[in-house]
Amino acid sequence: MHGVLVSFLLFASVAASAKTPVHSPKDVLPDLPHERVDYWVAAFSKMPDYHKKIAQAFVRKAKYQHYLERELRKRGMPQNLIYLAMEESAFNPEARSDAKAVGVWQLSADTARLYGLKVSKKKDERLQLKEETDAALRFLAHLYKRFGCWYLAAAAYNMGEHRMVKTMRARFGRESGRDRDYYRVWDRLPGETRDYVPAIIALKRIGRDPKKYGF
Repeated sequence: MHGVLVSFLLFASVAASAKTPVHSPKDVLPDLPHERVDYWVAAFSKMPDYHKKIAQAFVRKAKYQHYLERELRKRGMPQNLIYLAMEESAFNPEARSDAKAVGVWQLSADTARLYGLKVSKKKDERLQLKEETDAALRFLAHLYKRFGCWYLAAAAYNMGEHRMVKTMRARFGRESGRDRDYYRVWDRLPGETRDYVPAIIALKRIGRDPKKYGF
């Protein structure tokens, strides 16, 4: 997967069940202080080209928010993971990345097929919100169980599960970790992934009070 917002702004700027909670009720997507989060909050809210794209994403968010939050709630997953989808596609259901990821959640063809979606020239279920959301949330649930926290799960969603495993093992000698471990392996991550989680947290921060940031 490739985050559409970060990719655009930087450069032009097996399946676990998801029907049971994958974390405790108190487990959330935390806003850990970091200079890159501050950078993206400022960039999204103050720079004209950035602001315009984020403003459009917030308009689209209203269309998808109720459904996506309901599906996250059903699975016991943090409601703020909606901002992962926002970073991925700006809620454009027809978004396509250079790596040929498609849809609101920007699933690759291989990942989509792994979670039971049909991807062919005739039919691509990544373009169907219900089917793609179910696959994406099952994939995220699997990543959470493997890596132990949402920051690392989100990073793996962006850079690839196996690459994240290698990164964690090289740094800590283990796969599972805590959210703060994301910044402890930050310098080992691909450039896009270094800004992927900070951008998500920046969107979450803005989403708490859009008017404060000019949206």
